Amino acid sequence: MADDTGTTGTGDEQDYLVLANAAAGTADEARVDAAVATLAVAGPTRLRRTGDVEELDEALEGAVEAGHVIVAVGGDGSLHAVVSRLWARGELGSAVLGLVPCGTGNDFARGLDLPLEPVEATERIVGGRDRRLDLLVDDEGAVVVNAVHAGLGAVAAGRAEGLKERFGAVAYPLGAVLEAVRADGWQLTVTVDGKALDLPGERVLMVGVGNGPSIGGGTSLCPGADPADGVLDVVVSCATGPAARVAFGSALRSGTHVERDDVVTARGTEVRVSGDPVGYDADGELSDEVTDRTYRIEAGAWKLRC
Repeated sequence: MADDTGTTGTGDEQDYLVLANAAAGTADEARVDAAVATLAVAGPTRLRRTGDVEELDEALEGAVEAGHVIVAVGGDGSLHAVVSRLWARGELGSAVLGLVPCGTGNDFARGLDLPLEPVEATERIVGGRDRRLDLLVDDEGAVVVNAVHAGLGAVAAGRAEGLKERFGAVAYPLGAVLEAVRADGWQLTVTVDGKALDLPGERVLMVGVGNGPSIGGGTSLCPGADPADGVLDVVVSCATGPAARVAFGSALRSGTHVERDDVVTARGTEVRVSGDPVGYDADGELSDEVTDRTYRIEAGAWKLRC
């Protein structure tokens, strides 16, 4: 059973439910404690540490109906888990969420210009307003809060897992550069709002679909993407030649990849990727390879107090 800590605050206008990873390390626990202490000054605050879907569902039970602000303490994966469960429960549209960034990348928070320091982030929740944000939903009903990428992006994310402990936030772009050396590409068709993109090559190195602009701790996959504009941003790279692969990996790290002739960008409300089996990375969660995947935008699907 997950821990359940109740803290009675000095205010009575708002209740807060803080959700934290039960396996958090010492540094993360300090951030959790700081967030709870700050929220408790504003109103009754309850902390739940969850380690799996069942514990998360148990923690969420009754919280939306009671009007609690549900505060995720963690990175994009932690926020994804909370949003995903609320979506599956049919409660996301009625819920109010808060985010205290505590991950390796914190890309969604970066895209919204949220403070990365726990007390400042928590104060933003207490004094902020609710903002309606978009959500990506795939053809199997799974959700994406920040971004999803296929091909090189997913392979690089897998490689980055082994580099995070040593290199931290730069692990993802470093993984991209390393994998770009030997990635051959995939034969894919990318269709946005029913129209196939005119790609500048026969094979695709990477497809990115962004609700937020960055991945991997600040790598600007979809520059200009706004999670509140009602559209998704698409970036497709056909940089599959030996030199082009390395150059693309370097440009991705610097954020200049969208200026390349072998990169195509588009915006719309639905994107379909079909062709060779390819793996996906959605909010840091790696999936099995599939031959066909569609993502659509759900405009204003949820609220974040920021």
